[in-house]
Amino acid sequence: MSVPEWIQDAVFYQIFPDRFVNGDPQNDPPNVQPWGSLPTSKGFLGGDLQGILQKLDYLLDLGINAIYLNPIFLSPSNHRYNIIDYYRIDPKLGDMEVFRRLLEEFHSHNIRVILDGVFNHCGRGFFAFNDLLENQDQSPYTDWYTVNHYPIDAYSPGEADDYLGWWKLKSLPKFNTNNPLARKYLLGVARYWVEQGIDGWRLDVPNEIDDDSFWEEFRHVVRSINPDAYLVGEIWEALPRWIGDAHFDGLMHYPLREALLRLLKQKITISQFAYRIDQLLAIYPIENTLSMYVTLGTHDTERIITLCGGDLAKTRLAFTFLLAYPGAPGIYYGDEIGLEGGKDPDNRRAFPWDPGRWKPGLREWVQKLIDLRIRHAALRRGSYKGLLVDNETGGYAFARVYGEEMVIAVLNPTPEGRSLKLPLAALNLEEGRRLQNLTGPGEFAVAEATVSLHLDPWSGLWLSPDP
Repeated sequence: MSVPEWIQDAVFYQIFPDRFVNGDPQNDPPNVQPWGSLPTSKGFLGGDLQGILQKLDYLLDLGINAIYLNPIFLSPSNHRYNIIDYYRIDPKLGDMEVFRRLLEEFHSHNIRVILDGVFNHCGRGFFAFNDLLENQDQSPYTDWYTVNHYPIDAYSPGEADDYLGWWKLKSLPKFNTNNPLARKYLLGVARYWVEQGIDGWRLDVPNEIDDDSFWEEFRHVVRSINPDAYLVGEIWEALPRWIGDAHFDGLMHYPLREALLRLLKQKITISQFAYRIDQLLAIYPIENTLSMYVTLGTHDTERIITLCGGDLAKTRLAFTFLLAYPGAPGIYYGDEIGLEGGKDPDNRRAFPWDPGRWKPGLREWVQKLIDLRIRHAALRRGSYKGLLVDNETGGYAFARVYGEEMVIAVLNPTPEGRSLKLPLAALNLEEGRRLQNLTGPGEFAVAEATVSLHLDPWSGLWLSPDP
């Protein structure tokens, strides 16, 4: 199996378009809410593609080299997972001209762009479902969906029982991908946007299309246009069946995020955490492990700093682990400045562009970690070697090793300062070898195959041997 070469070097930034920045007030809806209003399930704040373009310098300065955009196609909602037209940019976000300009500008700075693909369901206004509502059993699109009985009603209160809707939601009628014409339409969408220049798809709820032949054909169609296109599936569990030549290069690695959060909340011990990490590293082939989309949060989760109880040290530590771990790290817009938010829709707040509202030092810390990851191939492509798992001292450490290069991540995921003795025999470092602290001042010397160091509560650092 082949995965795109570039994905191992990627650092993603996920953008929920309506909430990042309002770059063109001319395309705002007339009832646009003031920027910074607490998000609701229906309101629009005016973020758009032009705004993303305007903040290219911000993204370059942060250090990312790939972006993942939540849905951008015509839809009546701010989340746009109920798409009406898969071939049209939502006018509230811009048009095809500004999207092409975005692709051109981002690509000129070596930033890849992937889009959110919603192929399991559509919106009620989608042409085929609209025809079905109008013509009922006389519609030519009856078999594009699963109809339980006629007449079908998509607007009265209650769950969808006369037709199949995602999670029984009337607003999200589910495609019947076994229908050849519906299938041809969806695969045509996948082909079209890759032809326009996107670098891959993040596939929404792909397990709901539990049809290997559909995803195998989807992969073939996309890769026939761009052999380097990245396909990542939104699978919430650790399930290797979803990676490979019939499915995806990687998955949204929610199990890793869950293990890290449980550690930070002290719901599991360090040894239990280490056991889970070993499980997750063993379950996938190495090329797919390095292609996982690893993240602290998305539009579907509570914000990382909120889950950390507002604790800045814990949040910094979470990033310290994430950006040293195998896979393609993804930063959900605003997490790098400590944007807070509970469950949906509160996790989709407007980005506060006043630096005075950012958590002190967090962005600089994330920026430093990204820069180090980009500069050290071991952090991007290296193998993972466990070094320290100690419930008593509170220490956890591992190394990423790539050829002659290595970076050692040392973590103290406890509320007390810890003095750690780090065993290094597995790395074959000679006596007296100096280890530079990449993330702060100081250096350490190897003595009897160990290094002694002290870590503050909820802190971590990265070490690398002198050449």
